Amino acid sequence: MTGETGVGLESAIRVPIELGERSYDVWVGPGVRHCLSQVVPGDAKRVAVVTQAAVADAGITVDPGIEHRVFITDNGEHIKTLGAVEELCREFAQWGLTRRDAIVAVGGGAVTDLAGFTAAVYHRGIRVVYVSTTLLGQIDASVGGKTGVNLPEGKNLVGAFWQPSAVLCDTEALATLPPEEMRSGLGEMAKYHFIADADLHALGLVERIARCVEIKVEVVAADERESGRRAVLNYGHTLAHALEAHGGYDLRHGEAVAVGLVYAAELAHRAGRIGVDRVAEHRQVVGDYDLSTRLPAGADADALISLFNRDKKAVDGVTFMLDGPEGIQPVTGLEPALLRETLEAIR
Repeated sequence: MTGETGVGLESAIRVPIELGERSYDVWVGPGVRHCLSQVVPGDAKRVAVVTQAAVADAGITVDPGIEHRVFITDNGEHIKTLGAVEELCREFAQWGLTRRDAIVAVGGGAVTDLAGFTAAVYHRGIRVVYVSTTLLGQIDASVGGKTGVNLPEGKNLVGAFWQPSAVLCDTEALATLPPEEMRSGLGEMAKYHFIADADLHALGLVERIARCVEIKVEVVAADERESGRRAVLNYGHTLAHALEAHGGYDLRHGEAVAVGLVYAAELAHRAGRIGVDRVAEHRQVVGDYDLSTRLPAGADADALISLFNRDKKAVDGVTFMLDGPEGIQPVTGLEPALLRETLEAIR
């Protein structure tokens, strides 16, 4: 992490992402959304601000410093559809947004995913800035350039790699979040404890968020297009995505990831990759964030195992990111009986 000075940003923590011509900075701190005009591309004439109703209702607004129009979506993950992308593109075209202009996404991961993918395809690519206002968005969705929308068949099955021009993680906005939304972010934060064996509990919240961003940046810089190392960021996500796709459990994404982390640890233990102490560590970290370590009541093991095959990592059959002697790695060839046995072990 690098402290960097600048008018209005001197109290924020700067985390640079070095990707050649696609490099950009992530700024973490209270009130950084008010510095938006400093990071909007200087030659942009107009900005389309895409945000959610809940963000606007919470009084979270931005001023890009140039002509702009606000486009408000519904709340929640259900906004991430191809239909929503088409609707935004048509509204942008009717307004006259050009390739030289920019999009600013204000809100959580659903907004940055939707607006980022729209930016990737509108005029074959338009610049985008993220103002992330949720914990989950700040430590995960807004950083790294992955964008996407969902299909009825699964989560994030249509998307693109499209790096933003800048990211502002406004920790002041976290005070407006309901408890369940904070829990969702904490589930994703728990993942970073194991990706880098980081002692995040020793840090204050702002520093902890910045450290999570830094961990993700290190992974992304080494594998921007998810051809290898970057898959480690999906730790705990195979079960999490299956739980989300199966639905009916009222779980937020990070809450599902928390269960997925414990499942991955139990699976790694049964596969002979880690010992019981490492499994206990997973349970401890997740529990310290006051998150569940068990499957939701009524979870259908057969349905979840079937959904494992639709995961984006499943190019050579069901693939899990599992802990082991050399860290977290992709593992294939796990028998359905073992997957089912491990699901029963976390009920």
